[in-house]
Amino acid sequence: MSTLSNSTNIFWQECPVGKVERQKLLNQKGCVVWITGLSGSGKSTLACSLSRELHSRGKLSYVLDGDNLRHGLNKDLSFKPEDRTENIRRVGEVSKLFADAGLICIASLISPYRKDRDACRAMLPDANFIEVFMNMPLTLCEARDTKGLYKLARAGKIKGFTGIDDPYEPPLNCEIEIQQKDGFCPTPGAMAVQVVSYLEEKGYLEDQ
Repeated sequence: MSTLSNSTNIFWQECPVGKVERQKLLNQKGCVVWITGLSGSGKSTLACSLSRELHSRGKLSYVLDGDNLRHGLNKDLSFKPEDRTENIRRVGEVSKLFADAGLICIASLISPYRKDRDACRAMLPDANFIEVFMNMPLTLCEARDTKGLYKLARAGKIKGFTGIDDPYEPPLNCEIEIQQKDGFCPTPGAMAVQVVSYLEEKGYLEDQ
């Protein structure tokens, strides 16, 4: 006896066109570039700059921005810890589909909890999860405060704000770390080139 809520009576449907064929068509290797860091650390700036740089090289990418996704896919979720976990899980699953399609998926989210990011990494085969840590100090991010959220959090008008009254757990073994040099932040173009250089080195931009 089966019920509508029973998910055990489902079967994986194989298709004749697979990831290898899609990658050959696109002349690139699908992967997920997961950009994590505090609000105001430059995640979205890097994501857009990286997408532009890849486009100029004839490589197909797609940006999954955390705020944008909360307007649609994840609009039913709050910022409670359990909903944040579900938010990241959903984005991880979507990112996996983009990578399987042969695209370079750029996911840009605070994603504060290490276990949630590690769970997304575990979804991807063959080390195709590239974690980029925007290692910018809280003082810098709060001084930028481009969305005015830190000011609201400090005033107690936003509860559970990452970096203020909710923790951010930095990556322990990220593939790429972007930080200040001699007190200066790298330009968007320089950050994008740093990530593209890694992708080139690992063969993601080569003809498949």
